[in-house]
Amino acid sequence: MTPKHPIPIPSELPRVDFGTRPLAEYRTTLVPGMYEELVELGRALAGARVLHLSATAYGGGVAEIMHTLMPLMHDVGLRPEWGIIHGTDEFFDVTKLLHNSLQGDERTPTDEQWATWHRYQELNAGLFEPSDYDVVFVHDPQPAGIARLHSGADTTWGWRCHIDLSTPNPRTLAALLPELEPYGVGFFHRQEYVPAGYASGAAWVVPPAIDPLNVKNMALSRHDAAYIVRHFGVDPERPMIAQVSRFDPWKDPLGVVDAWRIARADHPGLQLVLVGSLAADDPEGQQYLDATIAHIGDDADAFVLTNLDGVGEVEVNAFQVAAGVVLQKSTREGFGLTVSEALWKGRPVIGGNVGGIRSQITDGVSGWLVDSVEQAGAAISAALADPAAAAAMAMAGKEQVRERFLTPRYLRDHLLAYRHLLGA
Repeated sequence: MTPKHPIPIPSELPRVDFGTRPLAEYRTTLVPGMYEELVELGRALAGARVLHLSATAYGGGVAEIMHTLMPLMHDVGLRPEWGIIHGTDEFFDVTKLLHNSLQGDERTPTDEQWATWHRYQELNAGLFEPSDYDVVFVHDPQPAGIARLHSGADTTWGWRCHIDLSTPNPRTLAALLPELEPYGVGFFHRQEYVPAGYASGAAWVVPPAIDPLNVKNMALSRHDAAYIVRHFGVDPERPMIAQVSRFDPWKDPLGVVDAWRIARADHPGLQLVLVGSLAADDPEGQQYLDATIAHIGDDADAFVLTNLDGVGEVEVNAFQVAAGVVLQKSTREGFGLTVSEALWKGRPVIGGNVGGIRSQITDGVSGWLVDSVEQAGAAISAALADPAAAAAMAMAGKEQVRERFLTPRYLRDHLLAYRHLLGA
């Protein structure tokens, strides 16, 4: 079969310009001793050439983490690069199905779809020379097959799994596992995500982290947040709840709408804001955006906004700060960085009792974990009815984020992995 490519194939992997940022700017957020440890690790790895491969440079948590991690790697002395694999709709349709199947969807790629996936692995494998790097770190299933195609390269390989593999479709997992054999290190958010059959010695449990200094997480006053959200038609004088996530079936935006309607019975005038980004590697995004809008109907108290409406990082910050409650009502979740984002801002958070959300929220202590629409609606009502108790829980969550889920800790885990791979 001769593949059709609607857009030109690049002659080499596009590289992302990630700018610079000094590690020293983070010193006030670090636990004691970490700054010195990071400096020493960077000294031991000085000059190491590290290439990261991902599917997109914007939209979603992977790209956001990379835009923070890469400049810090450079600042401590490494020579990092970030490449974006080539893909078209036919490829991303397959990888979205692959993603969903690995998170438990009963559907699995057909032989023809696997052939499409393998064809793009071969295409992208030819767009760079791995021997130019000491370490190549590959993100998620989209480019996971590239390492096998470079088995003779004088380099070491790591793989980062950003999704929930706790209940994968067994047929899909069985087809993917052989592609992961060349990776000397595999990062997983939680121990339960390490699949049966994966080389146990290569599995590292490494949760992701948020950047406390980027504009989405910088300190923003309630007054300034109110000024921003008002521009999108939201009334800052009335209570509002928000969820920030992709429009995706696993994020359950329709369930959020239903939970809001339950809570509004106790809190008349309660507003809902659903904020998400539409990413190039997520062909289902527009479909679930449309489904969410249809589910809301003509209710004027609900707002659905995306990056196409001018919602960027500052605006996301403002909606989280202005919200009386922030939700992440996922039914599957690799991690859910929006939980840590909201806790870092001191906001009460309600999360689905799944995956990485359970790493960030201790139910009844730092937030609420819910298993249904009804529980979510009740938790919203409870948080709004007793804001002082909700704020105390949120501050407990913030301190947990400070200790476990900020960027410098994530940088340390990567440097330790490179040291391991290189035998340094």
